[in-house]
Amino acid sequence: MPTFSAPDGTRLAYRAHGDGPPVVCVPGGPADSRYLGDLGGLAAHRRTIVLDLRGTGRSAIPDDVSSYRCDRLVDDIEALRDHLGLARMDLLGHSAGTNVAVRYAAEHPDRVGGLVLIGPSVRAVGLTVTGEMRREAALLRKDEPWFPPAFAALEALVAGTGTTGTGTGEETGTGTETGAGTATGAGAGAGGDWEAIAPFLYGRWDAAARRHHADGRPDNEEAVARFGADGAFDPEATRAALAAFGAPVLLLTGEFDLNSPPRSTAEYAELFPDASFVVQPGAGHFPWLDDADRFVATVADFLG
Repeated sequence: MPTFSAPDGTRLAYRAHGDGPPVVCVPGGPADSRYLGDLGGLAAHRRTIVLDLRGTGRSAIPDDVSSYRCDRLVDDIEALRDHLGLARMDLLGHSAGTNVAVRYAAEHPDRVGGLVLIGPSVRAVGLTVTGEMRREAALLRKDEPWFPPAFAALEALVAGTGTTGTGTGEETGTGTETGAGTATGAGAGAGGDWEAIAPFLYGRWDAAARRHHADGRPDNEEAVARFGADGAFDPEATRAALAAFGAPVLLLTGEFDLNSPPRSTAEYAELFPDASFVVQPGAGHFPWLDDADRFVATVADFLG
């Protein structure tokens, strides 16, 4: 696995798949980027450069743990661009990783050719995902056999009475950040009611989804806890910068994505001058797993 040095000397790793023009991919979590796989086969169309965020996967743990903060991770993306020798790059983020991607785009707009936000988190831009938005997405699954206990857990979390098990109270579980009520807090995989709502994050809650969920839990709780620490986000400044962002943007979410409901993602798209908003039918928070062909066709077509 190739590595490069971050500005503070931390050694960071990335995976490269395929050939053709590169697209740099930022995982959510923060979690080991392996949960992204090959993004459903996107590497057949583009060379995918998938970063392991500091302290995750094969990237080193930094000496300064405050550098896990979202805004500090922007420097790592810039160091990777420089390491790859790219004047401009296409940038793809998933879930919590979209916060890093949009902060990079806001700070370095001239270095982004195209921006792809998959199941985007809204924390960096200060939007609100309400409990009603999450219920709306959840109720689409009311005929699933697992629905009653999962919906009861969701209702408890929205009401603020749910249990979080052993989680950290921040973004956890295969890059998700499904929050209760109007917050964007802990995600599936943290235990308790968070664990119970995991089926909502997949288009099919089958054996493959269960394995993906189990294998994708973050193993660095400090990186997760510090990602959204005070100062990590400046929504007003970020929104102002994105309003002038000239590159094309694709925002794609799943029809069933309780973490990034279509209504909130549609609001997000309105912040950009040149945005395409796509809802993938039958998909949850990991649309490349639920329908790889449709996902790859949409992203590859956008990236050209």
